[in-house]
Amino acid sequence: MPLSLEEILRSHHTRTPVVMGILNVTPDSFSDGGEFFDPAAAVAHARQMVAEGADMLDLGAESTRPGSDAVAPDEQIARLQEVLPQVCRLGVAVSIDTTWAAVARWALDAGATVVNDVSAGRQDPAILTLAAERGAPLILMHMLGEPKTMQADPHYDDVVAEVRDFLAERLAAAEAAGVDPRKCIVDPGIGFGKRLEHNLTLLAGVETLCELGVPVLVGASRKRFIGEITGEQTPANRAAGSLAAACCAYLGGASIFRVHDVAPTRQAMNVLRQIARRGA
Repeated sequence: MPLSLEEILRSHHTRTPVVMGILNVTPDSFSDGGEFFDPAAAVAHARQMVAEGADMLDLGAESTRPGSDAVAPDEQIARLQEVLPQVCRLGVAVSIDTTWAAVARWALDAGATVVNDVSAGRQDPAILTLAAERGAPLILMHMLGEPKTMQADPHYDDVVAEVRDFLAERLAAAEAAGVDPRKCIVDPGIGFGKRLEHNLTLLAGVETLCELGVPVLVGASRKRFIGEITGEQTPANRAAGSLAAACCAYLGGASIFRVHDVAPTRQAMNVLRQIARRGA
């Protein structure tokens, strides 16, 4: 049975692992390469992920892979038009992955319930006001720079402390805009303006991010750092490394996992939760 929004927002207290399935309605995603750009294929994949145990689905119409170009709000909406309303009828929470208030507004009107902003309200501050007005849960992510240039030369003196401080500041900005802090989720932005060592340090330091008092979402699925460690160049073949990262993050206190491979993640999290309960 998929979790309710209330259960998702309390997952950090209950230690309930939340599996968020990724649905990229784009022609140029780093992982699926446009496999679900066709509306029928996208909806079918959404159904499959729900059947495999996804608690949430995250829909995006703009690739944010390193080096990607921005997609205008009107084009994002056009890509989502046939897909999002159907996905919203599948019985799970649906988040809209966008940095633009216009896209988020359209998606909320069409049935989405969560706003996932990789810019944490910096690209379009009106998205914070929109989330406040609609009472929509809001995911705030750390990113150094923007997708086009974020991997050029990322540098941190203390990546965990700097990401934590950034997320604390964005939580404060959201609250100042009227967003209920109990409806906020933070994401350290694995792979967004980070080198291998930064990603590993953040995954090992999730416990520090949990001190912010809101659910921590980790999106490490199939990312480049896994290939750097394992030598696996094909993103779709990085499921095992993705599971290792998600399990590590769960043990550190994260509770929401944005993934491509729903079925193995659901199985791993169900087992890990039972083991953790015995340990507790």
